[in-house]
Amino acid sequence: MAIDLVLRRDWSARAPHGDYTQLESTKGVKVHYTGGRVDPGIVSDHDGCVALVRSIQAHHLDGNGWVDIGYSFVACPHKRVFEGRGLHRLPAANGPGLNAGHYAVLALVGSSGLVEPPDGVLHAIVDAVEYARELGHAGKEIKGHRDGYATECPGDSLYSWVRRGAPRPDGPTPPPETPSFPGRLLSYPPVTRGEDVRTWQRQMSRRGWELAVDGAYGSQSRDVCRGFQRRQGVVDDGIVGPVTWRLAWAAPST
Repeated sequence: MAIDLVLRRDWSARAPHGDYTQLESTKGVKVHYTGGRVDPGIVSDHDGCVALVRSIQAHHLDGNGWVDIGYSFVACPHKRVFEGRGLHRLPAANGPGLNAGHYAVLALVGSSGLVEPPDGVLHAIVDAVEYARELGHAGKEIKGHRDGYATECPGDSLYSWVRRGAPRPDGPTPPPETPSFPGRLLSYPPVTRGEDVRTWQRQMSRRGWELAVDGAYGSQSRDVCRGFQRRQGVVDDGIVGPVTWRLAWAAPST
């Protein structure tokens, strides 16, 4: 099989802080995202991917006190796969009691910034899965981190792809289905709160807008709404009505 594997020595990985627990086989692979902001600039700068992987390892070693980076592999936008703990070694990222079941593959996308996985990331994930199956005795399962563990990881967009069977992106990705308009205007002031606000905020974050996904439509959400409305050529009143709601899902990403 073909895989563009970045070995530990090639990304200057630090030595582990102890011995790994060995794995003979797994049921498959679980897919993760960073859970924080990922700079969209890494799409055109592979050095940024290397720096990010190093920073994640440093956080896991020095912050979490783990023996090494918690992931088996890391998939980057350039269709490259970083060797983390690698094959036949217990990962740490799946959650207590769940690590022995699956290898852990991190996609370099986050909850803000770069939130939609580029095709190169998806190809790299599939390459890592096939590599783990061929040489690491991984089973057929491909799951998200949230399967069996209470977390938002790997994010809605990446999880939707996993649920579709993690296909290679050989064709255009269909636009996400637009949820029904909630029946009320989202506006500020005063602050509008609710799950409909959170749904809209999450979609805008997936589109690359910087805002907190907290279910509270305040000044930050209003300003993002105005910027989005101007980009779409509609009245920039900062109010999420039926038209702005629909465009959040239906308008092409730029």
